[in-house]
Amino acid sequence: MSLLKAYFALLFLLCVNVFAKKDVNGDFYVGRNQMIYRTEELSQEKFLAYSPLSNGTHLREAVKNILVPRVVGSAGHTMVRDYIASDLRDLNWNVEIDKFHETVPILGKLHFHNIIARLNPDAERYLVLACHYDSKYFEEFEFLGATDSAVPCAMLLNMAHVLQEALEPFRNSKLSLMFIFFDGEEAFKEWGPNDSIYGARHLAKRWEDDGTINRLDMLVLLDLIGAADPTFYNFFPNTEAWYSRLISLEERLSNADMLDHYISNGISRQYPNRYFQPNTMRSSFVEDDHIPFLKRNVPILHLITLPFPSVWHTKDDNESIIDYLATENIARILRLFIMEYLLSSQHSE
Repeated sequence: MSLLKAYFALLFLLCVNVFAKKDVNGDFYVGRNQMIYRTEELSQEKFLAYSPLSNGTHLREAVKNILVPRVVGSAGHTMVRDYIASDLRDLNWNVEIDKFHETVPILGKLHFHNIIARLNPDAERYLVLACHYDSKYFEEFEFLGATDSAVPCAMLLNMAHVLQEALEPFRNSKLSLMFIFFDGEEAFKEWGPNDSIYGARHLAKRWEDDGTINRLDMLVLLDLIGAADPTFYNFFPNTEAWYSRLISLEERLSNADMLDHYISNGISRQYPNRYFQPNTMRSSFVEDDHIPFLKRNVPILHLITLPFPSVWHTKDDNESIIDYLATENIARILRLFIMEYLLSSQHSE
C-alpha cells in the first residue's frame, strides 16, 4: 500500500468517527449468497475450551522460516512458498498453487504464485483469511518485512496448528475455512493500479470467471501486524456486525484475564491500548489485496494496523520490532473469531 494512501487513511480517521455497536449478539446480516445469518457469540463452554489454546514456540519458528528477503523470483521467495505450502499440507489441508506470470517494472518478467489452502476443498462456502508473503524490492537494502507481512503469514500457519483439533468438524461441512497467501502485493517501482497487488488482481479475476468468488462468505485480510500496541478500525458497513464480534471477544478475553497484559510504570493494564477500536470509517483509503475482491462485492474485514508501524518500508522492519506478546493476543482473538464465525454461520444454515 502507498504512503499517500496511508496519509489519507489517517486524515480520514481524524475527521470521521462513527461508533460501532459493541453488543451485536443476535444481530442479523445478509450474506453474499443472500442467505440470512445471525452473529451469535461463542457459548461460555466453547469460549473456555478454545481460549487457552496456544503454541508460541511454533509461532516463533514460523516467523523465523518466513522472515527472509523474499522478493518475487528470488531464492528466498521460493523457499518461503515451499515452507508455507508444506506446513499446511502436513496438517492435511488441500493446497493449490495459483501460478501466473507478468512483466513488472525494474525486474521484468516474473512468475507469481498465490498459495490457496482449503480445509475442505469441496465446501460450498468459505470464511477466508489472507495476507501477502512477498517482500518489497529495494535496491538500497534487503527488506525483511516482519510486519509486512511475515508475522501475519506466521499467524495463519499458527492458527492451523493451534486449532487443528477444533477445526476437524469443518473438514466435511458446507461452510469451511480457507487461507490465501497472496503473491506480489508490493509495488516494484511505484504503487499504482498496474504495479501492485498482482496476485490479488489475478485471483479475483480468475475466480470471477469460474464462479468461485461466489463461494466466499467474507475475506479477512491481515497486514502490518507484529509491532507493539496495534490498533484496528472497521471500514465497511456490511461487515460491521462481525467487526463488533472482534471487539466483544477482546473484551471477553481481557475480563477473563486471558490476554497477556502490558506493564506501564509498574501497573498492569487490561487495555493498554484497545486493539479493536469501537469506530467505523465509512470508506477506506488504504489500498491493499482486498480491493479486487471488494470491487466484486466480497464482504471484507481489513485488519491493518493504523497508524502504520513506524518501521514501515524501512530496513528496521525486522525481528527486533516484533512484539510477540501483542502478536499472540491478536492471534488469540482471531482464533476465537474463526470458531465463532464457523459455528454461528453453520448453525444459521
